[in-house]
Amino acid sequence: MLYRARNTNEMDKLMESFFNGWPLEETTNVYPGLNAWKKDDTIIVKAELPGVNSEDVDISVSGNNLTISGNKKLEELKGAEPHRRERHYGKFSRTLSLPYNADSGKVVAELKDGILSVTIPRAEEDKPRKITIKTN
Repeated sequence: MLYRARNTNEMDKLMESFFNGWPLEETTNVYPGLNAWKKDDTIIVKAELPGVNSEDVDISVSGNNLTISGNKKLEELKGAEPHRRERHYGKFSRTLSLPYNADSGKVVAELKDGILSVTIPRAEEDKPRKITIKTN
């Protein structure tokens, strides 16, 4: 029997059942896609932002939250009308919870070849401290 999906959600459900519950919903309709790593007292986040200029991206860190937001402009070709649009454009925003509070004054961000790299160090006051026990 041929199954014809009426919309993207139905197609996602069909693919999910085909792949035995593979969680497609984690990656569908999420922009920008990102990965994060923890290394010592630093979090490194890399987000895919092809075709986005650095001046169109805002990065903010508050407590243990990193927010990447901005606007990807619609690409137009002069004298041509769109035939198909699958690439994301418009305003976007992603917030990632960090495993600890960040030192927002030391966050470093770089956009190169469509990949945004954000290095987020742990705040000194959030690091565990050894407590000295006083004796009489």
